[in-house]
Amino acid sequence: MVQLWQLFRKWLTVGLGVKRWLVLLLVGITIISLSVAYAIAETYRTQPLPGFVHLLALQFLPAPLRVAVGLSAGLVAISAAVLGLNRSILAPYMGRGRLIDTLVSHSRRQKGIKLVAIGGGTGLPSVLRGFKALSTNITAIVTMADDGGSSGKLRREMGVQPPGDLRNNLAALADDEDLMTQLFQYRFAGGGLEGHSFGNLFLTALAGITGGMDAAAVEAGRVLAIQGQVLPSTMQDVTLMAEVRLPDGVGLRRVVGESKITEAGGIIERVFISPENARAYPEAIRAILSAELIVIGPGSLYTSIIPNLLVGGIVEALRASSALRIYVCNVATQKGETDGFTVADHVLAVERNVGRGIFQVVLANNCYPMENAGPNTHFVLPAPADHEIRKRYEIFEADLADPNFPWRHSSQKLRRAILDLAGQRINRAEAVAAT
Repeated sequence: MVQLWQLFRKWLTVGLGVKRWLVLLLVGITIISLSVAYAIAETYRTQPLPGFVHLLALQFLPAPLRVAVGLSAGLVAISAAVLGLNRSILAPYMGRGRLIDTLVSHSRRQKGIKLVAIGGGTGLPSVLRGFKALSTNITAIVTMADDGGSSGKLRREMGVQPPGDLRNNLAALADDEDLMTQLFQYRFAGGGLEGHSFGNLFLTALAGITGGMDAAAVEAGRVLAIQGQVLPSTMQDVTLMAEVRLPDGVGLRRVVGESKITEAGGIIERVFISPENARAYPEAIRAILSAELIVIGPGSLYTSIIPNLLVGGIVEALRASSALRIYVCNVATQKGETDGFTVADHVLAVERNVGRGIFQVVLANNCYPMENAGPNTHFVLPAPADHEIRKRYEIFEADLADPNFPWRHSSQKLRRAILDLAGQRINRAEAVAAT
């Protein structure tokens, strides 16, 4: 009985969009029933009716009992019919779980926070996995500067935008990381396709059919039933370059190509894109301006995060946005890119390359688990207490490390920390408004 009451309450969830149609259904049934009853009554007055009509009308029962039994029988018949239709028609499309649970979950996610996450590589999916259970209003904006591995080969040979970052984040937003998502991430180990992932090939083929990698990402999102959308930061063919100070300290060396930067073996002074006037994908700008929460990172600082910010229009949109903008610093340093970096070094690198005012809050990890870390894991340490960035930004520190893979963020921990920051801002705004 308790379980039935809980199920009934779920159907009455505010905003589910079910009650209004149930009421309309009942009104329609009532109108039809009254019309049929009136027709039967009129016919009954003029001529005899078949025996089964007398049975349906419960004429063999006393009048008061006739109404009660009729209502009860009607409700039982309607309930049985709805349940039967649910099992016969809707069940094959529902996958796991009950229909009402799916409806409630979908309704809540549709009303979820408008989140924009900017980055690429393997870092940004940790944000997306954390939030996809709460909202379908998620937009991931990813870099299009990748020129290594499978993406680079397809880019050179097929003339398409690099699909790798789109693929990773589409998979992260998939409603259920089932066989289809595993297939999307599958990487061939031999033959002529060695090194290519199925998802990269799939997106490349879709780009050829639909006319562009942006449309391919949309169609792939439908196949994977993703919660949100993944957009390229630009649709122009861009090359990432860097000025690297070599270990001997003699001058700067220009490195061309995203995949070559971390191999240069020096200190990265700055990165830039060619052409420098590359413009942002319009949908990405619209998403930033309509966002309620913007998360920049985590991910490779110079090759995944900053390249998005170098595209014309992205930084201007971020500065114009009224959303809370959070920079998520990496948990661990990256060899050849951020060796020895503290949280402060990460922030200063962003400022050197794209200026200030991009974000208001820095979210950093303060837990350094050594179990499972391995000898190659070097954690990003906090900014010194008297560092200048603490005067320009709110620094929020929390345990964000994944205990199984300590060099990565835990999606759940990251989600909680970001929601805590968003909640604090809302509370402060309400307090200011009340004064």
